[in-house]
Amino acid sequence: MDLRTSGVKGAEARICKTLSQSGLTARLAADGDAVSLGWQEGQSVMTTLKVGVAGAGVFGNYHAQKAAASVRTELVGIYDIDLERASRIASQFGAKGYDDYEAFLRDCDAVVIAVPAVWHEILVRQAIEAHCHVLVEKPLALTGKAARDLADEAAARGRILQVGHQERFVARAMGVLAIEETPLLIESVRAGPPAPDNRAGDVSVIWDLMIHDLDLAAMMMGNEFTGVMASGKRVHSDHIDEASAQFTYASGGVARLMASRAAEARQRTMHVVYPSGEISIDFLTRQLENTTPYEVRVDIAADLPDPLGAADEGFYAACLGLARSPVPAHGTVGAVAMAEAAEKAVLAKLDA
Repeated sequence: MDLRTSGVKGAEARICKTLSQSGLTARLAADGDAVSLGWQEGQSVMTTLKVGVAGAGVFGNYHAQKAAASVRTELVGIYDIDLERASRIASQFGAKGYDDYEAFLRDCDAVVIAVPAVWHEILVRQAIEAHCHVLVEKPLALTGKAARDLADEAAARGRILQVGHQERFVARAMGVLAIEETPLLIESVRAGPPAPDNRAGDVSVIWDLMIHDLDLAAMMMGNEFTGVMASGKRVHSDHIDEASAQFTYASGGVARLMASRAAEARQRTMHVVYPSGEISIDFLTRQLENTTPYEVRVDIAADLPDPLGAADEGFYAACLGLARSPVPAHGTVGAVAMAEAAEKAVLAKLDA
């Protein structure tokens, strides 16, 4: 894949319009990750965020729709290596198509990156260096070190860096993330048929699907795992299409995760054992069994009709200084480290 590196390399640092036009000054929150923006008395406050979307695929189109519809944003344009495709989507919203990433960044306060995962790191880094806020689809990067470096760089520059882990919004709305106990066991299954047009085929199923459950496991168990065992196989691509992984933690807890993009039918379940009881959830049939003293519910459509939209609106609000980012980058590094470890374990067996 040719990224037309003349468009993505050498983007000079600039003062983001979020600062230069509104007089906003960035300050880092105490955790060094969630960034809030403040302003000096007497200065005007920017109320509209100029947003661009990198990637003219399925998810890029979704994000473009959200940016075009939000009262907080102006959709500036769509970037893609295929200018015709970028322009075709952009024209639907009265925006501009770009195939020059540097020029695209110059016109934006914030960017949403929805390109193949292998390009996340380079495009995120270029955007941060251009002083843009960034929302990137999962995963943040393909190594734990790269993910942490990007999170550190964004924090150092006072930029919002948010990752598209929409499943957090679902788990939070259900009440799962409010349970005040560390699980003894997490078991999850996330399986389905191959994606149309081999979408996400640039990476393994671990980065494509399992990453969602790795992120939830990291939030519930903690980021520091003590061991990993994993197995998997290639089915219809050059990458791992089915994988199972088991992680152990210092607490004694265990997470067993399975993901497949070669299944005949969809399956999405989670079983969690706590000291006080168990919960079992079938996300497709909306069946729930709960023996814990905590309230957990599966009928959340009224409260969370659009998880992706909620994530995007949370990002816009954070960029405008109205709230903290709901999924800050530093909080997603643990899932990247888990995915990296699982993939290495599987490949060690497959390539032995």
